[in-house]
Amino acid sequence: MLVKTYIILLLCILCSFRINAQQIKRDDTEKLERAIGYFQGGKYHEALLLLEDLNKKYALNPRFKAYMGVCYYYEWDYKNACKILEDTISELAVLAPREQSVYYFCLAESCFMQNEYNKAMPYYEKATILCLDNEKADILYRMALCYMYSERYDVAYEYFSSSLAYYKHYGISAEKKQRIVQISNMMQGCKEKF
Repeated sequence: MLVKTYIILLLCILCSFRINAQQIKRDDTEKLERAIGYFQGGKYHEALLLLEDLNKKYALNPRFKAYMGVCYYYEWDYKNACKILEDTISELAVLAPREQSVYYFCLAESCFMQNEYNKAMPYYEKATILCLDNEKADILYRMALCYMYSERYDVAYEYFSSSLAYYKHYGISAEKKQRIVQISNMMQGCKEKF
């Protein structure tokens, strides 16, 4: 009789543990779904909080870590954005080119914002290869700035020129009109330096 009681008690404990484990897993799945929803809705702070928690528990896959890197970028935490994106970028080659270009751009921008221009340039370059043509103007502009800040004025001039051509080809929005004037002035300044 005592053995039966122990067996029943043991079964109850095991069943209870299994139910709790399933509930925990279900809660974390819902948390991940919320994080993705926040990310897609541009609520990067909220997404980051959930993703960080899940990453501590499970070590997220490279795509979700890249989401964390983008969240850090939008939170102006460029150091952590660089760390996460540099650690995962090589594992993201299986993703669609357009998605990869976002990660490369955020990584390049994070380097740029830390005044690491030489480090940013190859990431911008990769982003220009992977992005849509109508997105190239902004990336080429940032590359031109990298070269200008690195005092390579002849190369900066070429990138400013390419950026200007893309802006003109794909249309100039009201917010970009000032950029066109700025590019023209910077091209003139670069020309005077070389």
